[in-house]
Amino acid sequence: MDNVFIEKLIVKKKDAKDYLYTFGICIAGILVIVACPVLTRYIPFIGNLWLLIATGVVYGVYRFITSRNIEYEYIVTDGDLDIDVIIAQRKRKRIFSANCKEFDVIAPYKGQNHDSRLGNVTKQIKAVSSMGSKDVYFITLNYNGERTAVFFEPDDRILKAFKTFIPRKVESY
Repeated sequence: MDNVFIEKLIVKKKDAKDYLYTFGICIAGILVIVACPVLTRYIPFIGNLWLLIATGVVYGVYRFITSRNIEYEYIVTDGDLDIDVIIAQRKRKRIFSANCKEFDVIAPYKGQNHDSRLGNVTKQIKAVSSMGSKDVYFITLNYNGERTAVFFEPDDRILKAFKTFIPRKVESY
């Protein structure tokens, strides 16, 4: 059989929680910067470090805000699916790795209440741009001793690759 290697990158869409987080971090940063000159009256050595503290706070706010820029990379290699999360294009972490022969099913996601196969799941891994996307599929399997559902957005190449390895377990729209 030919070697299969497919990569796909998905950018997570920002939701209300992300914007609320950004707003909260900005307000906290502003409060700290405003509080520094006030504190110089009570703690004299802060007066000399105020600019350094303000610079550190601005940098920290920047790092916290950009940490909400999340991407997911799907890598399919000869029937193995690896999913990595990439945070702010600085940090990469593997969140899922399994062989497709371990999958119970790969099927389109139509909602939690529309599919009984998701009823006994104890852990969910969501590696999608948005759960409301029309391209979301799910995988069910026993992963690390838990009944797990993995939500992802494969393209036709990924589905076709899985169909060659597990044709009866791949459903399509």
